[in-house]
Amino acid sequence: MKKIYTLFILIFLAGNAFSQELEALTEADTSYWLKEIGGGLNINQASFSDNWKGGGVNSVAFSTYLVGRANYAKEKWSWDSQFTFIYGVVKNKGEDGRKSNDLLFLDTRVGYKINAKWNYILGMNFLSQFAPGYNYSDTDRTLISKFANPAYFTTAIGVEYKPNDEFSLRLSPFSPRWTFVTDTELYLNVPDNYGVEIGETVRREWLAFSLLMDWNKKLSENLSLKMRYQMYANYETFAFDAIDHRLDVALTAKVSNLINVSLTSLSIYDLDQDSKIQFSQGLALGIAFKRGNFPEKE
Repeated sequence: MKKIYTLFILIFLAGNAFSQELEALTEADTSYWLKEIGGGLNINQASFSDNWKGGGVNSVAFSTYLVGRANYAKEKWSWDSQFTFIYGVVKNKGEDGRKSNDLLFLDTRVGYKINAKWNYILGMNFLSQFAPGYNYSDTDRTLISKFANPAYFTTAIGVEYKPNDEFSLRLSPFSPRWTFVTDTELYLNVPDNYGVEIGETVRREWLAFSLLMDWNKKLSENLSLKMRYQMYANYETFAFDAIDHRLDVALTAKVSNLINVSLTSLSIYDLDQDSKIQFSQGLALGIAFKRGNFPEKE
C-alpha cells in the first residue's frame, strides 16, 4: 500500500506544480496559449457488522486522476499537448490491494494551418500504465502486465480537422508504431506477448494508418463529457478484424466547487491482447479541481 500512497502523492504534486505555472501566465502568454489542469481524488468505503445477514464484505477503494492540456497557436503554427494519468486500487477484507484503474497517456502534435479548420500535423503519443497488473485465482495471482509492458509509442504524419477548441480529428496515412515489452519472460504468462516476438523487447510497425479523435464538451453548466477514440491499422497485416480500436469516455457531473460524480468507461479491441472486446467501467464520487484559461462553451 505504501507504493500506492506514494503514487497518489506524486500525481497531486505534479498537478500542484502545473497549477502554479498556470497562475504565472503573463498577458503576452495568454494571447497564444490556452492551458488547463484538472484532477481529483475519489474514496469509496463499505463496512458491515459481523451479524449482517444481507451479505457483503468490508472494502475501501481509492482512485486519483490528473489531466492537462496546453494549446499554442500563432499565425499558421500550432502546438497541442495533453496528458492523462489515472490510478485506482480497491482493498477488500482479507485480500491484498488490487488495481481498479491504471492509465498513463501522453500526446503532443505540431500543426501547420491549411485553412481555418484543417492542418498538416506531425504528432506522437505514448500509452502505458503505472503499476503491475495480475490475473487472480482463488489461491494465487499471475503477472500479466506492468510499466512499459506493454507500452505503445505511436507517431503520425497527416492532416487534422479542428473546427474549434473542443474537437479534433487526426487522419494519419503514415503512422509508425513501436510496441514495447521490456520483460522478456512475460510471454510465459501472456503467450501472445502483446504482438512482440518472443525474445525481443520491441515490435516495429512502419507502414500503418492511424486515427485519433478527441472531444471535450461542456454539455451544461455542471456536466461535461470527454471522449477519445483511437484506431490503428497495419497495412502489411491488414484485415478488418485486425484493426485496433480504443475508446475512452468520461462523463463528469459537478455537485459543488470541490465535489463531483464521474462515470468512466474504456473499451479495447486488439487481437495482440485478446480476441474479444475488453471493457471496464467505473462510477465515483470525490473531490476535484480544475484551473486554466480555456474558454467556457455551452
